[in-house]
Amino acid sequence: MFYVKNVPNWERILRIVMGAMALVFAAMNWGISNLAVGMGIMGAVMAMTGLVGFCPMCALVGRKLGKVR
Repeated sequence: MFYVKNVPNWERILRIVMGAMALVFAAMNWGISNLAVGMGIMGAVMAMTGLVGFCPMCALVGRKLGKVR
């Protein structure tokens, strides 16, 4: 199924970078705390929404990309 992208390019880059940082944090602290597990899941979701360009939570609230003139 194809989805209409609802995340702008600048936000996609930001989501990929922040997701990668969260995944690195989770990998470094995996056995130490439960926070690392949560950060790993959050980082994976952020990175995937950045790579795909579609965010289901943004779609729930009706966010759409406007065309810039």
